[in-house]
Amino acid sequence: MKYAVVLTALSALGMSACHDSSADEGNQQAIDTFIQQMKDALVRVEGGSFQMGDFGPIDPNLTGSNKGLPYSAEQDNKPLHKITLDTFYMSPTKVTYADYDIYTQATGKDKINNTSEFEMQFRQDNVPAGVDWHQAKEYCSWLAEQTSLPFTLPTEAQWEYAARSGGEFIPYGTSTGTLVKGKSIPKNKEVRAATQAGDLSNLAPYPVDIYAPNSLGLYQMSDNGYEWVSDWYLHDYYNNSPQKNPRGPDEGKEKVVRGLPHGDGWGGSLTMERFHAPAQITDIDTSITYTFRCVVNAGNI
Repeated sequence: MKYAVVLTALSALGMSACHDSSADEGNQQAIDTFIQQMKDALVRVEGGSFQMGDFGPIDPNLTGSNKGLPYSAEQDNKPLHKITLDTFYMSPTKVTYADYDIYTQATGKDKINNTSEFEMQFRQDNVPAGVDWHQAKEYCSWLAEQTSLPFTLPTEAQWEYAARSGGEFIPYGTSTGTLVKGKSIPKNKEVRAATQAGDLSNLAPYPVDIYAPNSLGLYQMSDNGYEWVSDWYLHDYYNNSPQKNPRGPDEGKEKVVRGLPHGDGWGGSLTMERFHAPAQITDIDTSITYTFRCVVNAGNI
């Protein structure tokens, strides 16, 4: 991907940087190039109102014996409730390792997920970076510092609204609104060919743009990793959610995640399904399971 070129430039400059002001200047230029590319790629999501949650009972696209039934047996995505959001901008893809490596190199942090042979099987430039919630939040905060724009993690309301292409009755956040292997999500053989995980390709994150985006231009809003959002998780939050720009409970024990893990065996997640996980994850799953993207909470940039 294009950001990998920026990372290569940063690495080359960093190797010769010893007290060299020209190298420092070159590093900053490489970072500025990355930032501009990232800003140019942002997708504008026009604000509006929608019915958030399990919309199965009112989905006009359901017919026959399915008409009027919920999509999900889970209760934490109910009741259906009206939400109104301001306009925001969202990264079209999940943050990749190439993206995240630019951030860690620019800030002097260690590279992530490169200390074991197991992790390295899943680590390549164009697949989603596996992080815990704090790492995701810190990356978006760094973008805010670099740009003076209000970058942050999306709220779960923003995430669902965007996954549903502006709050439409779309069950899956793919190019077709459905899960069709080989058309809107990859087959296992495609994942194997596009990654370096070999026999573990059924667990592997795959390239962020392997299939076409949804109608807004957002990729993989149903698959290829859980996505962190900013909200604390509360199972019955929808019962008392504010209508305007909800941001979740003030505190909690776990964070909301949306989407589903990688791999042929998982398929994808309904756009209204909610999951949750501790903000700090210490097990090996972080390197292949938990992903993120950032938003800019501004009407114009």
